[in-house]
Amino acid sequence: MSEIIKDNNSELVAKRWAKALIDLAREDESLSLDAVSDDLDKVVSTMQSSSELMEAFNNPSVSKIEKQIILSKIFQDKINSLVYNYLFTLNLRQRVNLLPQIKDEFLKELEILKNVVRVDVISAFELSDDKKNYVNERLAEKLDKNIITNWQIDENIIAGLVFNINDLVIDNSVRHKLEKLSKEIIKG
Repeated sequence: MSEIIKDNNSELVAKRWAKALIDLAREDESLSLDAVSDDLDKVVSTMQSSSELMEAFNNPSVSKIEKQIILSKIFQDKINSLVYNYLFTLNLRQRVNLLPQIKDEFLKELEILKNVVRVDVISAFELSDDKKNYVNERLAEKLDKNIITNWQIDENIIAGLVFNINDLVIDNSVRHKLEKLSKEIIKG
């Protein structure tokens, strides 16, 4: 699975498979989406941890039936039946190699359902937990979303904060303001 070449087509296919799994999981009221996510993660990490397993699933001379037997021996009674059957279907459609991408797309869809947004916040220095909590609360309020924050430090911004929200960059750093002022002075 580490050999996967990411392209738009495989990303689109992974997105469809992830959406299908979410739809199936939502139909089963006894099953939480988080449990499905955990099982999907367990499958991907198991597959990626074994080069022999990877070789078997990437080898066209290993039949689908043999691959089903391998999946059965490894995952039967270790993951919920929905994910187990889903895995069998992926194998029959020769899509097991897309599992890491499917897992990533599944997590993205799950975050959308949970009204979660990931935000990268860059500061010039380490902020206290109180200040981080304050920024998180303000972001959650402004965006009307649940926030997952990735904090980074870049001393070059001098002071202030830079926010990256779904590829939208909001730069409130001193460096940005100085660059902007410099451009205005040059313009005259």
